[in-house]
Amino acid sequence: MKTPNLSRRQILQATAVLGTSLLFPLNKLEAMSPAGKTPGLTPEEIASIESALGKKGAYKEAEAVHTTPIPRNDLKMKIKGEPVPIPFGFGGWVSFKKTMDGKSAMVMSDNVLQQDEVNALISAAHANGLEIAAIHNHFFYEEPRMFYMHIHGMGSVAELAKKYANTIRDSKLFPANQPAPGSPPAMTGKENFDVPALDAIVKYTGTVNGPTYKYAIGRSDLKVTAMGVDMTTNIGLNSWASFAGKQSDAHIAGDIAMLQSEVNDVIRALRKHNLEVVAVHNHMLMDSPHMIFLHYYGRGQAVTLAQGFRAALNELGKGKEPMHM
Repeated sequence: MKTPNLSRRQILQATAVLGTSLLFPLNKLEAMSPAGKTPGLTPEEIASIESALGKKGAYKEAEAVHTTPIPRNDLKMKIKGEPVPIPFGFGGWVSFKKTMDGKSAMVMSDNVLQQDEVNALISAAHANGLEIAAIHNHFFYEEPRMFYMHIHGMGSVAELAKKYANTIRDSKLFPANQPAPGSPPAMTGKENFDVPALDAIVKYTGTVNGPTYKYAIGRSDLKVTAMGVDMTTNIGLNSWASFAGKQSDAHIAGDIAMLQSEVNDVIRALRKHNLEVVAVHNHMLMDSPHMIFLHYYGRGQAVTLAQGFRAALNELGKGKEPMHM
């Protein structure tokens, strides 16, 4: 039998693999994640989240993220005196994801609050061992005035689920304290908007959410980490646009996730398309590279508004792999 010619590097790699197999039983090796891939949540961990919150969420296996929507169905929102639906931008969320090494997990949430609810939730979060990452506005002109609080923490999934549930338990955020959703809208986002036309402009496929149509687009051109977690679309690293109203007379609101060097190019693109810049701020702490988030608003024909959103996306990732579907 002919002996293969192996390089020193190949010999070392083979030795490392053999050494690992001696250290771990076969079943442990099969459970280990490939290098760079975040370990997934187990069925038991997902059950612990849903039990703590008393509500089913959605698990995105590709990102290893579990997310539960936290809408404010108790509110009737208006912008410039005109009613807008809660899914337009007045629903929060909480997500859970493990660190890349699988030794810990993160909870990250965006909580929608009236002004007099903010400091009570800060105190509850701290009392339960969680931290505040940001507090800010997402809108101009809304009635009642709303603020958004990002809460995070590190620990085991089950432990974090209990801490977050206890943080919001006495607030209107807790699912059991929310009124049941109203009757389905007579017309959904699919009927309200020319969805194929919008998708063609944005170059992504959006999602119908009640009477609204929404895009959520990650930063596939970047590797962003925070406290050992790979920050991806469904744990808060995304640019989004939500459309409410109808094709000929629409509202748009959203958020652009940017590197610091991209901030003013994005602002210029939005203003060139007559979209209003509402806020520029952080959402996360200890993220690397540090991400900045910009919120915007506009009113007009849906196609025109979508062109403004696409123009902002065009300013992201320049000099890197282009953003695409």
